[in-house]
Amino acid sequence: MAKIGYRHIRKKVEELAKKIDAPANLLPTHRFSSGDALPLIEIDKQGRLHYVLIERGAEFERRTTENLDELLYWIFSGITTSMAFKYELKNRIEDKDCRRIAFDKQIELLSVLNENWSRKEHEEHLQILESHPFDDLAGLRATYYRELKEKGLPEEEIEKLAFEKYPENGKNNC
Repeated sequence: MAKIGYRHIRKKVEELAKKIDAPANLLPTHRFSSGDALPLIEIDKQGRLHYVLIERGAEFERRTTENLDELLYWIFSGITTSMAFKYELKNRIEDKDCRRIAFDKQIELLSVLNENWSRKEHEEHLQILESHPFDDLAGLRATYYRELKEKGLPEEEIEKLAFEKYPENGKNNC
């Protein structure tokens, strides 16, 4: 396995980030963590590449690979997730599950970078939706729930009324 250096990874990340106008504050750090859940890229003595998430001094995710393409996919999956949900927030449709817009935007961004990454992410979305289907009325239900709570109704009654007015419709897929 040819050794890959930090400079090469940083250069490749910056080149790809430019293609999608990714904000610099979403790009990973190298060697040392900023501690704020920004991805950290490490290279060990064997040349293995590590994608690490550390928040408040505690590591809560570490993925290891010897494949630069896989590392770049992990990096840009995270970056495009952030960008896609920011886009969704600016383009929110009240009676649509926010993931409908965000997932589409993420696939669009990844397609600019690498079609294989885009397909892989689409498969990830399908897996998420198997366990957590789209629920287009969740936002409206939450708003109504808060309104009822402010009126002082008991939790059981609030939940019953909210789901009666805005039932789950979540068996739709991508």
